[in-house]
Amino acid sequence: MLTLTANAGVVVKNLADRTVGAAEGGLRISSADSGNDFAVAVAPAPEPADQVVESGGARIYLEPAAADALHDKVLDAQIDEGGSVSFSLGDRA
Repeated sequence: MLTLTANAGVVVKNLADRTVGAAEGGLRISSADSGNDFAVAVAPAPEPADQVVESGGARIYLEPAAADALHDKVLDAQIDEGGSVSFSLGDRA
């Protein structure tokens, strides 16, 4: 199952709280049409088939193909000086 770094958990929770404001809000990751790319969007709730990953109050919703591809990965997040967020994936140790 995908895991989150502490930093990613804080960033995801803050994004969801500010964007959707819903108690169930989270970040949804789905497979893009171009192979190993993923689409990321803030969502008010998971889709029915999504796998839900929770960590420190942050929620990640993984559509089934993304859940399969990311099952052994760690999600990290960075915020640059301008406030832009970037996510990165690494292998779980």
